[in-house]
Formats: sequence, C-alpha cells, structure tokens
Amino acid sequence: MNKTPQRIIAHFDLDSFFVSVEVLNDPSLKGKPVFVGGSERGVVAACSYEARKFGIHSGMPSKKALLLCPQAIVLKGTRSDYSKYSRWVTQIIASKAPLFEKASIDEFYLDLTGMDKFFNPLQWTIDLRKQIMDETGLPISFGMGSNKMIAKIATNQAKPNGYLQVPFGKEKEFLAPLQVNKIPGVGDHTHEVLKAMGIWTIGDISLKTKDELEERLGKWGIDLWHKSFGIHSGVVTQYHEAKSISSENTFEENKTDISFLMSEVVRLSEKIAFELRQDGKVTGCIAVKIRYPDFETNSRQTTLPLTCADDEIIPVAKDLFHKLYKKGQPVRLLGVRLSGLINGAIQTNLFDNTERKNDLYKAIDDVKNRFGKVKLKRASSN
Repeated sequence: MNKTPQRIIAHFDLDSFFVSVEVLNDPSLKGKPVFVGGSERGVVAACSYEARKFGIHSGMPSKKALLLCPQAIVLKGTRSDYSKYSRWVTQIIASKAPLFEKASIDEFYLDLTGMDKFFNPLQWTIDLRKQIMDETGLPISFGMGSNKMIAKIATNQAKPNGYLQVPFGKEKEFLAPLQVNKIPGVGDHTHEVLKAMGIWTIGDISLKTKDELEERLGKWGIDLWHKSFGIHSGVVTQYHEAKSISSENTFEENKTDISFLMSEVVRLSEKIAFELRQDGKVTGCIAVKIRYPDFETNSRQTTLPLTCADDEIIPVAKDLFHKLYKKGQPVRLLGVRLSGLINGAIQTNLFDNTERKNDLYKAIDDVKNRFGKVKLKRASSN
C-alpha cells in the first residue's frame, strides 16, 4: 500500500519589505525608526523594527504613528522599486522551486513534498534564503512545517531575518504557548470573544469542545479548534506570472476619430481594472493592441508600479496608445491587457492618502455589481 508522502511546506516573507527597499536605496536609514505611510492622513504601509518598539504597526493612521514616535522618518514610498524587487525575488524562487505560490508582493509558499528523497529540504531552503539575500540585499525569513498555516506562523516566530522549522508531529506542542491571534485570520473581534471565553493561548482552544466554540463563533469556531491541533488543509497553488486580464473591441466600422479611440482606451481600461479588483489582485504590466484595416496588428507594453486603480492604469494605457498609434490611420480593433497579476490588492491601498480613493472605488464597484458595469462612466476621457 502506497503511503501518502509527508507534506513539506516552506513560507518565505520579506522582512518589513517596503522599509527594507528604502534602506537599500538610502543606507543612512538603517537602524532608525522609519515607516512608509505617505501623507499625514494616510496609514502606515510598513515600518522598521525600530519603529515597532514605539508601538507603530502596519495599518495604523500615520498621524497616530507620529504621536507615538515624533522623531520617526516618514517616507511616501517608491512603489516602482517595490515592484522591481518583488519580481526579482520571484524570479529567484521560480528558478529553484518546483511548486510555489506568490501570496502577495512579499510573501511566498513553497511545496517541497517529495524532495526529501533527494536532499535535505531544510538545508535547500536555507541555501535559497541565502541566495535571495546575497543577490537582492533584502532580509527575508522563512518557516517550515507540515502545512501552510504552520509554516506561516513559524515564519512570524522566526522574524526578524531568521528561520524556524517545526518538526513533524510537534505542531500542537509548537502552537500551544502562542497567543490566539497568532493564528492567521484571528482579528480583534474574534480575539476579544476568545478572551471572554477564557482563551488566551492556542493551547487553550484545544481544551474547549467543538460545540462550545461553534456556539460562540459558528463554523469559524470549529475551524479554530482544528487549527489549534496544527491541522490545516490549504494547498500551495502554482504561481503563473503570465496570467492576464484583457478586453478588446472590433469595430463594425473602422475608426479614425481620436476622441472616440481615447474614450475606448479608457472604457477598456476601466473594465479590466474592475475585474482586477473583483479578483483581489494587482497588476504590474499593461499592454495596448491596435489592429488596422489591413489586419496589421501592433502592440506595446510597459511595466508599472503594482496597482488596481483606474486612475493609475488609464494614463499609462493612454500613453501607450499615443506611442503605438499611426497618426491618421483608421483602426479596426483596440485592446488593453493587464498581466503580471498577483494577489495583494490591499497592500497597494496603504500608500499615500488612498483611503478616500479606496472608498470611492468600492462604492463604484458596488454599483457596478448591483446595476451592471455600464451604469457608471467617467465624465471625461480627454
């Protein structure tokens, strides 16, 4: 009888990624309380470990962070550099790992199941971590265990700039002393409910019955009970950089009106940006395609800082169109494509003062979902 191989999952996380990139760009920032957070009305996207000592954390309003640490160095962030370094790390991992998932701009899961037949997976992962640090200069931590949850929690315990392997069969023992909010997905509300039940550590969860937890937390309570024993069934989903979202239109009559063509670039860009946000992804590459009446087809693409926002995608699409278009020539087909898609739309929302923008896009997307995508259009495409 064939025995199911022991799953071996590694989780990589770039430490304080945005700040680490800024330190590479300006070494004088090293060892200082720094956070990337944009304007006074924005929120903290990332902060150095020196800043964390003052109680600053990601998602905190920048204004509050400055009250906690008035001497903190505040940076608006260089998103193009973050995209560049994220792609660099992705390329290194892709060149070595047989199966990996890019969970966000700075986070990766690797499935190393079966590799132990040929070499030591822990040493292999240590070597990969060293290669990433040597080539990019970025600090990175990893955790290793029998599933994605254990690996991720191990990474968090290994930070900053370290690694930790949880031995197989020792999952419950590893988890037991940790605070319950170390489990991914346990937010402030759930944390308060659990504390009210006398549950402070993950080990405390395992001492309760499934019925008790279900009564207070529903199905999430049952899920937490399983997780307290180190049980998690999530799989590593193969990352495909080439995945894209596109939209194009073949006109019934060839078009030469530049105003119409520009409005069509805007419409197509809005359409696929909406789909991008619905999928919870961001894009790092955009392309425009033009086909002429003689079927000559040309396309041009460029990279851009990771985004899912119309107002950041549309200007780039317009610029590509102008660079590509043969002035005065009639157009038969026009298309726009977004590629280099990754999970993590939320991360881009932390830059600058984008809270109002995010609320606006959410409201627009809600209307589109309710009444159809054509109900809301931009007042101008010029």
